[in-house]
Amino acid sequence: MSRTVFVTGGAGYVGSHCCKAFAARGWTVVVFDNLSRGWREFVRFGPLIEGDIRDADAIARAIAETKPDIVAHFAALAYVGESIQQPGAYYETNVTGMNNLLAGMTTAGVGRILFSSSCATFGEPQAPLIDETHPQSPINPYGWSKLIGEKMLHDYGVAHGLRSVALRYFNAAGDDPDLEIGEKHEPETHMIPLAIRAAMQPDAVFRINGDDFDTRDGTAVRDYVHVLDLADAHVRAIDHLMDGGQSDAFNLGTGHGLSVKEILDKVEQLSGRPIRREIGPRRPGDPGSLVASSEKAGRVLGWSPVNSDIDNILRSAWRWHELAG
Repeated sequence: MSRTVFVTGGAGYVGSHCCKAFAARGWTVVVFDNLSRGWREFVRFGPLIEGDIRDADAIARAIAETKPDIVAHFAALAYVGESIQQPGAYYETNVTGMNNLLAGMTTAGVGRILFSSSCATFGEPQAPLIDETHPQSPINPYGWSKLIGEKMLHDYGVAHGLRSVALRYFNAAGDDPDLEIGEKHEPETHMIPLAIRAAMQPDAVFRINGDDFDTRDGTAVRDYVHVLDLADAHVRAIDHLMDGGQSDAFNLGTGHGLSVKEILDKVEQLSGRPIRREIGPRRPGDPGSLVASSEKAGRVLGWSPVNSDIDNILRSAWRWHELAG
């Protein structure tokens, strides 16, 4: 079935990988992005409309003109530390921007949306595995902005019949095996790209942000899920909504966490190169451990993280960063 998917933030890391997956299904992809944190060269799978979700008129006009069957909403600011320093920017983009998007959809009669949410909505974990029943109590403005977004979806659903799926990523990682697109941030704050950069550059030092967490080796533990698996979850979520499925939310992870030190050791093994390390203080707003239970996504969407073996993630990331220099 031919479908038009309107993708905000489709020039970014996860958004561009999802665009590739959507296009591979034969769907028409339209990207809406201001390129502030995305990359023009990543828009390879459909046309680009340059615009900002903070501009209510621009987003409403783009939706009215393209008449999409569904919206996939990735556009957001997404750095925990930056959100603590600049909360206003996060609420303006992630909350006001989302409201502009939902208002434009309502006016245009577009009634389905995927929302790129986050495990940051949960805050400090109260169980080893975080499922969808876990309390949501964010500890940073980024997490709050995503939780408010989920609440907005609910309220627009009650008022206007909007049907939505919120996909809560744990740690997106890995890269396109075809090397058409990959993980690229400016500045780079993500664990795996920084570890690979430290291995590639002999003079580089990897800074471990805290070694006093209540974890097996004192460093933060995260659940790494391959971006290809995230893209597959988005395809399945679109099918769910297009087939008449009800609004829902799903956690996306592997159910297994790795510590910062364990990732560094893995990168050293992969590369055969040592990584110089130093210990710094914890970053504000960082929980000690975030590991997902994705049982619900498996049961409802038929999803499983088939590409998310950590060695596969690291190999794909190494190839991309080697190419990207």
